[in-house]
Amino acid sequence: MSHSPDLKGSSFTLSVLHLSDNDVIKTVNFLNEKVQQAPAFFANAPVVINIAKVDGEIDFAALKHGISEAGMIPVGVTGCKDKRTQTLASEANFAVMSASKSPSQAPATLAPTKIVRAPVRSGQQIYAKDCDLVILSHVSEGAEVIADGSIHIHGTLRGRAIAGASGNKDAVIICNKLNAELMSIAGHYWLTEQFAKEYWQQKVMFSLDNDSLKFELVTI
Repeated sequence: MSHSPDLKGSSFTLSVLHLSDNDVIKTVNFLNEKVQQAPAFFANAPVVINIAKVDGEIDFAALKHGISEAGMIPVGVTGCKDKRTQTLASEANFAVMSASKSPSQAPATLAPTKIVRAPVRSGQQIYAKDCDLVILSHVSEGAEVIADGSIHIHGTLRGRAIAGASGNKDAVIICNKLNAELMSIAGHYWLTEQFAKEYWQQKVMFSLDNDSLKFELVTI
């Protein structure tokens, strides 16, 4: 067995902050609001900044400081239009990244479904690695359920549900009654205020379609 370090390629699900302009103060205020809404989800979360739509120079040093002060970890910048922008980002100690064009995929072999029979209490976190997750009871406010596959909740979802955690865009979340704080598929997420009223307290399926999140009522 080799005891030497090894360097391999891998893939991770990261939050991507898409900027529309170079107003750093506005961006930092936006991040602070999001972190206050779901502190457990965003605390120390790695984030990549997409600047493809930005015209004009960005104060990368101020942007990096603001992201760190908000409690997130700035990882890199993608969408640089020219060499100068790449240089400015690098000087602020951002990694200059290119978005992958290959779709994220689920593991080749899924593990058996993880089944949780007891209620998931506030402060608890359940993670189903490389498999689907079935919760036979409810998920309390302040609790978090995570799966690399899909999540099925037979009770009320009041906490946070994160499916496709390893990048599986085909994952879904189904819950018997929607009262969630946050729902996420493959790094795309909605907070409570983004849920349309007609789905609130209903049996729903949450999915990702062409990088757009959507709810569907489940009538059976």
